Parts: sequence; C-alpha cells; structure tokens
Amino acid sequence: MYKYDKQYKNVKNKIEGIGGEILAVNFLKNKKYKILETNFSNHIGEIDIIAEKKGVIVFVEVKRRQTLQYGRPIEAVDKRKQAKIRKVAEIYLMLKNKTLSDVRFDVVEILGNEINHVENAF
Repeated sequence: MYKYDKQYKNVKNKIEGIGGEILAVNFLKNKKYKILETNFSNHIGEIDIIAEKKGVIVFVEVKRRQTLQYGRPIEAVDKRKQAKIRKVAEIYLMLKNKTLSDVRFDVVEILGNEINHVENAF
C-alpha cells in the first residue's frame, strides 16, 4: 500500500466516523436525549457523545461499519476500550461536579444504514 493510499484511507475513515457521530446525535435527540457534549477528550482519550435522559448521564461510544466483514461494530468496543471510556468518564464527572450522578455506558452501532442503540452496553 502506498503512503497516499494510507493517508486516503485514514481521511476516509475519519469522515465516516464524524458522519456516524452526527447520525448518532440526531438519533439520540429523536429519542429525547439531551446532548451535553460531543467529542469530549482529555489526556486519556475521548468519549464520542455525552447525553442525559431522565437524570442519567449517558456516555455513548459510536461505532460505524459498512459491512460485517470485520464483525458487528459493537465488537470493536473491547475491554480495553471500555476501561479507557470509564476513565475519561470519571474525569468528566469530576470536572462537572457530577460524581454522585447516575451514569450509563451505551454504544450506538451503525451498520450500513441501520442504527442500533445498545443501552447499558458495558
């Protein structure tokens, strides 16, 4: 693979990821979630969407794939990724003085044109 091909693939993946996050935000808004933050990041990592519904703060990881060639999108949220998201979430809660809030970790997986919201994914 040429350097140009790798750069193109990285840009293409980034654009698809951003598009997936926009789809997920709109999907959650339609389900009456209040979007608090998108792409919250710190030195540990990033959380795609932080939302709130019925007093529960929901940390959402968005995964998008076009096909099942590499498995379902949610399968990419492995134990290592979950641990990283939890650490970033802890910092968010401390920064926002919400350490006593009820929290949940969801995954919005997008496969082609299908959106699946998995509540309490981990």
